[in-house]
Amino acid sequence: MDRVSSFDEPLLKLLGGATAKVMAEHLDLHTVGDLLYHYPRRYEERGKLTALADLPLDEHVTVVAQVADARILMFNNGRGKRLEVTLTDGSGRLQLVFFGHGVHKPHKELLPGRQAMFAGKVSVFNRKMQLAHPTYQLLDATDADEATEAVDAFAGRLLPIYPACKQLDSWRIAKAVDAVLPSAQDAVDPLPASLREGRGFTPLPEALLKVHRPQTKADVEDARARLKWDEAFVLQVALARRRYADTQLPAAARRPVADGLLDAFDAKLPFTLTEGQEKVSKEIFDDLATEHPMHRLLQGEVGSGKTMVALRAMLTVVDAGGQAAMLAPTEVLAQQHHRSITEMMGELAEGGMLGGSDRGTKVVLLTGSMGMAARRQALLDLVTGEAGIVIGTHALIEDKVQFHDLGLVVVDEQHRFGVEQRDALRSKGKQPPHLLVMTATPIPRTVAMTVFGDLETSVLDQLPAGRSPIASHVVPAKDKPHFLSRAWERVREEVENGHQAYVVCPRIGDDADEAEGKGGRKTKAKKQAADEDPEKRPPLAVLEIADELRKGALAGLGVEVLHGRMHPDDKDDVMRRFAAGDVDVLVATTVIEVGVNVPNATAMVIMDADRFGVSQLHQLRGRVGRGSAPGLCLLVSEAHEASPARARLSAVAATLDGFELSRIDLEQRREGDVLGQAQSGVRSSLRMLTVIDDEEVIAAAREEAVAVVAADPELEHLPELRTVLAALLDKDREEYLDKG
Repeated sequence: MDRVSSFDEPLLKLLGGATAKVMAEHLDLHTVGDLLYHYPRRYEERGKLTALADLPLDEHVTVVAQVADARILMFNNGRGKRLEVTLTDGSGRLQLVFFGHGVHKPHKELLPGRQAMFAGKVSVFNRKMQLAHPTYQLLDATDADEATEAVDAFAGRLLPIYPACKQLDSWRIAKAVDAVLPSAQDAVDPLPASLREGRGFTPLPEALLKVHRPQTKADVEDARARLKWDEAFVLQVALARRRYADTQLPAAARRPVADGLLDAFDAKLPFTLTEGQEKVSKEIFDDLATEHPMHRLLQGEVGSGKTMVALRAMLTVVDAGGQAAMLAPTEVLAQQHHRSITEMMGELAEGGMLGGSDRGTKVVLLTGSMGMAARRQALLDLVTGEAGIVIGTHALIEDKVQFHDLGLVVVDEQHRFGVEQRDALRSKGKQPPHLLVMTATPIPRTVAMTVFGDLETSVLDQLPAGRSPIASHVVPAKDKPHFLSRAWERVREEVENGHQAYVVCPRIGDDADEAEGKGGRKTKAKKQAADEDPEKRPPLAVLEIADELRKGALAGLGVEVLHGRMHPDDKDDVMRRFAAGDVDVLVATTVIEVGVNVPNATAMVIMDADRFGVSQLHQLRGRVGRGSAPGLCLLVSEAHEASPARARLSAVAATLDGFELSRIDLEQRREGDVLGQAQSGVRSSLRMLTVIDDEEVIAAAREEAVAVVAADPELEHLPELRTVLAALLDKDREEYLDKG
């Protein structure tokens, strides 16, 4: 059988229909290769053979003993069954216990007088040593040699525990792996020989054998080190080739122009840029000046001044005769960006208008809900080139929208956009425009290297001068209701001191939100369930909380609501009045999560805070403390003190470092989620690598991958690597990598 085809062999041929069907449907395993790359999740230690008299507590042991007695006992009024087996080996006695459905097989097999090996962890129950649900193997008492051999093979081994499913347990998967293990010899090794030898790696077939059937813990370490490297290296080669291909595309160089729009803008800034902003701007200007498209990820803490950096890049492109488009995920955010950019630019944003600067340009807004006349004018300004800067939502992507000369696309909060949307906008340039992706969600370096590996990364980690600290506290509303009352008092105090506050809820609370208004019975049933178990109640809603606050804790204050289903004009009106200080308290959904900038807002109360993710809470909190007064963020939760949800909230309250929080977030969700989402539902190719723990492997693999691709972009001299890449980059994944 040739080297590739044995890995492509369908499991159906080797394992029989029923097993192969379950593997395909429930574990997404279809070929021999799939199963060989389905690694054990962990290993049970069976322990060396131990006499019953010497059993150590809390350790894994293997014993050979004879069944003295076996009986089934009922409990829980006959609803539960327990099988108790007593063993003896001449040195002592030991009890085994099996519960539930697990009693049938041992009840038939473990008959008094039978000899067997048993492996499990020793515990104590009712002052007696016991093994609960041990694995066991019956020994044939007639053949002493065979029994000794079986004992040696069974004891002291590491038992692989596979990711399994209800229909197929780990030991049956292990049996199936035994059937395909000989094919490990045919594994195509993706690592170039020089790299393999230079780092002293175990050969791939040997690594596959060791990971599935290790003799020792050192075997496991050996195999893991090798297999992690394969994953990291192949993925980084794919990304390095992507970046290399981008450097081959043509783009118009957009170089700064002396005495242009950028200089005029810089001259009127009332503050100096931070060192970080200067450094990142230089990286961006250097990219814009080259004749291939920039692909840069700008990540910065909430409030680190990303918009300012992006605006300076946009002005540079306008100076060089091009246009710049900024894509925002929501209308509220697009309007907010438009407002803050036109305010920052002043008369420079009124090019061609009365009172505008002769060096200025037009800055237009384009959203789906604009009136026809305004929309027509905006489209005209874009196609004639009158507007140098356009800020909009996905309405920018529609076919009708045409540019005079699109030179730069800035995408705000990349994770909110489908990759297709980003690409559709990029395709509107005469040749590929430069691309700047911004995110306020701090991404650990390793995730940036894997998920956004085709983008160069710039980080803004300094906060501009004048930013105030934010104090965060968890408010346990269920255990200590008086804490919640105090929270509302604190909001009132902030307002009395001339400041404003946000109250954030997970839900809007209108009928469309619930589909409850149609039948009162559903509402009643839900209410009853909520009363019985607060975990089951629907999340708190903006409209209900606003109503309660107006009538109760915040009576007499100006309380307004903001959510995504309001008419755009109403949303804009509320935001304007809040920004102007005419509204005391804004009760909102997460529409305020990014980009909303009201320096006078100092307090935020997040209701049902445990229903939000760590990064989202950090984003929301970044809306306060934007002025000179200190910020306060109160995380209200009914979650139990010992729950993971509460641990998450305590972590958020304990640090303002977004990178530290993103690490915590990742550790809790593990990287499967992060990569899963980023790959638009494509199954992650990472099985052994954990993005959070293997930073060194990923960084080293990236370096090696860049060197390999620089020397041989088409991988002509590395056919094995090409083969493995082709398997990894099936159509979907190629697209994911293509679009970042």
